[in-house]
Amino acid sequence: MTLRWSTEDLDIELATEADAPVSLRSLTPAGTPHPPGPATSPAGTPPLVEILALGHGRFPGSHRYTCTAVGARLRYTGHETVDGDLHVHQTDPVTDLRVTSVLSAATGALRAWTVLRAGASPVTVQAVTSLVLGTFITDGAADVDGLDVLWGDNDWVAESRWHRAGLREVGLPEMDPAIHHHMNRARMAVTTRSSWSTGERLPTGLVVAREGGYGLAFQIEHNGAWHWEIGEDRDGASLALLGPTDAEHQWALTLAPGETFTSVPVAVAVARARPDEDPVAAALSALTAHRRALVARTGTARHDRPLPVVFNDYMNTLMGDPTEDKILPLAEAAARAGADCYCIDAGWYDDDAGGWWDAVGEWKPSRSRFPNGLETVLERIRGLGMVPGIWLEPEVVGVRSPLAERLPDEAFHRRLGQRVVEHGRHHLDLRHPAAREHLDAVVDRLVGMGIGYFKLDYNIMPGAGTDTDGLAPGAGLLEHCRAYLAWLDGVLERHRDLLVENCASGGMRADYATLARLHIQSTSDQQDPLLYPPIAAATPASILPEQAGHWGYAQPEMSAEESAFTLVSGVTGRLYLSGHLASMEDEQLALVASAVRTHRRLLPFIARSVPSWPLGLHHRGPWQAFALHTEHETVLTAWRLPGAPDSIELPLPALRGRDLACERLFPDPGTPGLGEWAAAWDTDAGVLRVETDIPAPTARLLRLTAAPC
Repeated sequence: MTLRWSTEDLDIELATEADAPVSLRSLTPAGTPHPPGPATSPAGTPPLVEILALGHGRFPGSHRYTCTAVGARLRYTGHETVDGDLHVHQTDPVTDLRVTSVLSAATGALRAWTVLRAGASPVTVQAVTSLVLGTFITDGAADVDGLDVLWGDNDWVAESRWHRAGLREVGLPEMDPAIHHHMNRARMAVTTRSSWSTGERLPTGLVVAREGGYGLAFQIEHNGAWHWEIGEDRDGASLALLGPTDAEHQWALTLAPGETFTSVPVAVAVARARPDEDPVAAALSALTAHRRALVARTGTARHDRPLPVVFNDYMNTLMGDPTEDKILPLAEAAARAGADCYCIDAGWYDDDAGGWWDAVGEWKPSRSRFPNGLETVLERIRGLGMVPGIWLEPEVVGVRSPLAERLPDEAFHRRLGQRVVEHGRHHLDLRHPAAREHLDAVVDRLVGMGIGYFKLDYNIMPGAGTDTDGLAPGAGLLEHCRAYLAWLDGVLERHRDLLVENCASGGMRADYATLARLHIQSTSDQQDPLLYPPIAAATPASILPEQAGHWGYAQPEMSAEESAFTLVSGVTGRLYLSGHLASMEDEQLALVASAVRTHRRLLPFIARSVPSWPLGLHHRGPWQAFALHTEHETVLTAWRLPGAPDSIELPLPALRGRDLACERLFPDPGTPGLGEWAAAWDTDAGVLRVETDIPAPTARLLRLTAAPC
């Protein structure tokens, strides 16, 4: 009664008892031996799929999604392999609902989603899991007392704030199920609402064992509302991964006989770390491999070309006030610094003296800002050897825009017959052909003018969603989010050489439904360089380092140390240049150019590296650090912030015992105006000790290799 299935990276065991729903008995790295230990039982493990349906509910009553009546009634009816994926079929004999779990053989991870098909009777679904894991430890024991959970808060200019705590500390109180006749109703729940998929929390999380080196990392791959939760069952902890739900997101859907619904995809990676390895880094390394494979195979965007260095004129520079006279000297300086692309940010369409916020939507170049035409500026950017780029916020139409009157009501998000308005803007509903045709015409017109790079921003969200066509608001939002992805696919199919940046008030929609398609993610709108290092350090846990666009906005008034400090953040991600480069002295611009050269040399390394955090992913403090590793090379970024002591020891346990040389990559040791850092590698302890008496802020990029380079 055990179904075993293996991928290149994982071994999976499913229990298929005749009198119980299918459950995930074991999920382990491929080839992992199973040591003796208590085995999970189908009776104590939650079902692989849980379905909350109107009229059926939960047992016992709670807020959890791992105790649904329909989930408990599901019974195995068969399985098959389709294009390398395992399809596991079940049926609920009461509702006649047919359920298929799709387990995909993804690189580095198990990718999963659920397909529902109504049988002879309609069913109103209020929630459906994409995957439920009822076991965490490879020997079958999932002791809640020995497990920690890591999750990330995410907010505007305060992105990637990770936390770590024991499960008993975050919502799973200890109790005696024998006395109370059923398991704990409590849960540790993490939710993001509306269409800012990372507007409150990150869709990535981890569960790690404090002993034994086991780590599990997961992500929900959806560009809208989602939910995950950890509960406790008879055999230990359980994890449920979902898209939108009724209670959290006003999502519900009635399936007529024969109709289907597919849940959002999720991915889970597992690792058993070596004794000298951090299980958090080990699990996230596997998830990093999955993200790269997902990017390589999803959508039509080309990811097979050299990664460009982008200069964007917004952050701490023009701040949404571009003109021909301001752009041309900046473009010349950006070209001298080595940028591949110059992106004109917000305001290029503004003929209203800065009052454009609630009048946008037509996206036509301003005549007053570009008296010789925007095409003249674009031609000059191309003449400097750079690709012209432009900022666009496609999904919004200002309430004062003429387009708001021309488009039909059905082309916008609506609730109870009225258009949704947020911050002076309507929100397009991309299910409607008029909305898509408008955006296609805008993009095609701008590409025809020579635009080769788009920064797609997204500064509002429509709340719970749209109830057009009688849908629950959350169901309308889910359909819109999927329509947005389909629109992106169409744009990239028509314009195969186009580069597209994903931005939403910094990093408010940084999910791998979107990032699987696009090239670069703006990680923050943070304007204070002293507050950027924690964001840059933690971002590789949820975003590929080669997609993480960190601002480097060196300024003429900064000292050499301050300029290096702000540039370092981007060198080991995607260096996203800004700043008043045209006003710099030659020595100052040379430092920026040096950062670009170092970044460009490192890009192939960055694109195959995996991250680790010597001070812990959840670390807060005046020293910040993270490292990128390949088999033979480690590059470490360290920032010293105000209040930090003169030295810090940075543990790199995976490198313990290796005789390594340490060199400084950036800034160049001979750069004028810079002080000294000392770095010493302790082979036996596996610790890099760095020391400097330079007043903070100061930062360096260091490389550890088996021999000097």
